[in-house]
Amino acid sequence: MEVSDKLLALVKACTDECGTGLYEVKWTPDHTLQVAIMNRDGSMDLDTCAAVSEKLSEALDREDLISGSYMLEVCSPGAEREIRSLEELRDMNDAYVFVRLIHPEKKMKELTGYVRSCKDGVIRLEYRDKAAVRYADIEEDNIEYIRFAVKV
Repeated sequence: MEVSDKLLALVKACTDECGTGLYEVKWTPDHTLQVAIMNRDGSMDLDTCAAVSEKLSEALDREDLISGSYMLEVCSPGAEREIRSLEELRDMNDAYVFVRLIHPEKKMKELTGYVRSCKDGVIRLEYRDKAAVRYADIEEDNIEYIRFAVKV
C-alpha cells in the first residue's frame, strides 16, 4: 500500500503541530501505518510518541482517509538511523556519525567521528586515529552512506 499525498500532508500537519520532525511514513505488510518522528535535535522519548499518536489518531478518524482496518504505530526512527540529507545535521552539533566514502580519505573508506561543522555541502568530521585526534573535510558528493552512530 502506498502513502497518499493527502495522508502524508495530514501526518506532517500533526507532527508540525506537536513540534516534532517527520522522518518517515510507511505502510508495513501487516497493515500498520508506521510514522517515525524525532525532535528537532534528533532525540525522541515515549511521551512525545504518545502525544503525536493521540493527535494523529484523532485526525485520521476525523478525516477518514484510510479504508479498512489498520494499526497506527508512532515511533522513533532509531538511534542509528540513516541520514538522508546533510540538512538533517544542521541543528545537531557534535553528532556522532558513521560515514562510508566513495573515494577513500587518507586511505580510509569508512570513518566514525563527531561532526564539527556542516555547511556548503561539506562535513568537517573529527575522528580518532589511534591516539591522535584528526579532522577530515568530506564533500557530500563523496558520501556513499552516512548514519548516526552510538558510541559505547
